Amino acid sequence: MIRRFFKLEELGTTVSKEILAGVTTFLTMAYIIFVNPNILSATGMDKGALITATILASAFGTLLAGLWANVPFAMAPGMGLNAAFTYALVMGKGVSWQTGLGVVFVSGVFFFLLTVFGVRSKVVNAIPIHLRLAIAAGIGLFITFIGFQKLGLVVAHPATLVHMLDKFTLPVVLGLAGLMAMVFLEVKKVKGSILLGIMLTTILALIFIDKVQLPSPAGADTAGFADRLKALVCLPPSIMPVFCKANIFDALRLGLLSSVFSFMFVDLFDSVGTIVACSYEAGLVEEDGSIKKINKILVADAVATIAGALFGTSTTTTYIESGSGIAQGGRSGLASVVTAMLFLSALFVTPLIAVVPEYATAPALIVVGVYMFKNVLRIDFHNFEVALPAFLTIILMPLTYSISTGISFGFASYVMIMVAVGKIRNISPVMWIIGILSALDIVLSTT
Repeated sequence: MIRRFFKLEELGTTVSKEILAGVTTFLTMAYIIFVNPNILSATGMDKGALITATILASAFGTLLAGLWANVPFAMAPGMGLNAAFTYALVMGKGVSWQTGLGVVFVSGVFFFLLTVFGVRSKVVNAIPIHLRLAIAAGIGLFITFIGFQKLGLVVAHPATLVHMLDKFTLPVVLGLAGLMAMVFLEVKKVKGSILLGIMLTTILALIFIDKVQLPSPAGADTAGFADRLKALVCLPPSIMPVFCKANIFDALRLGLLSSVFSFMFVDLFDSVGTIVACSYEAGLVEEDGSIKKINKILVADAVATIAGALFGTSTTTTYIESGSGIAQGGRSGLASVVTAMLFLSALFVTPLIAVVPEYATAPALIVVGVYMFKNVLRIDFHNFEVALPAFLTIILMPLTYSISTGISFGFASYVMIMVAVGKIRNISPVMWIIGILSALDIVLSTT
């Protein structure tokens, strides 16, 4: 029945291959269970509830991709988008996290409508490839900057705004050790390198820092090590502090529409790029270059974002780490179902997740930032009319602490430059609208 449902023979795969692929994908992306709650909890959201919300959103989106689209793709709250939610939207614009979840919900609805009504391809094709690449690279630089801040290596300075810390502390040293471990494991092509780096840093913290301790059973402050290990397995924290708290009506305010579109654009580009990259290895590309089931995958991505906002987490997107499972032979949705089941099993070890300190997850932001920033290699910086909008997009994200600001300057400057050099015909009607809205957003945000 399983072979027939997932069409394993038709796809040239087996149950054992799919299980191995699903486990591999989970190991390479399980770090999100630790990282996402640490990032989003800075908004004031309950960390325990965020752990549950992260796991449920990941399992839901991944199951949707597996059971409905029958593809070996996994979904989870996106790196970069979670940082944008916390630092650029909630803390940057001064809105509540409930309104932030509303922005994520509305962006997911727009993404869904664009896909269902076939407008998605027009929007993607209207935006020049160098700007799409610049958005990914800029987010990479942005989350790397946040990673160094959370690690404690980069601190505030009244004269220069930022500088390196004056004196190394043990948490910073342990965080850097975790970063080096991740880099070493990445170089050696070890599956789950980021997760293993987080675990290593946490173990070192348990050994060397008294404040980081394994949880004790209730009423047993002097419990032994074995009892503490038993206490790691329990029912998950309640999701109710963040469940269905999205303030959708407040998110529809004019001042937040740019944020809605920014989240939608980033999710759209990120998903399309990931799907294209993974589809080639998964054998999902037709002879004419079109991708099988792309609409189903994108609809699943959009629905997962909407559901994730209701669960209480930032934008859910398709993960490039799916490629690790595909490389192990994953070709069907069965691999995704296995990954989703492993996510759900993590619900029962949430005390262990809560133990992980912030400086253990910060290196993950830096490593993921490197992978996102490498998109800059594909931008033609020899062509200045291409280089300037791309550069503004990239550099203004970390400098203004806002992904949407970087995107707005990139889009607006591209239209202005094309007009200035007499290449108005190169601007599509859709890009005209996007460029004008971006310029309007810049003006409104400074008045």
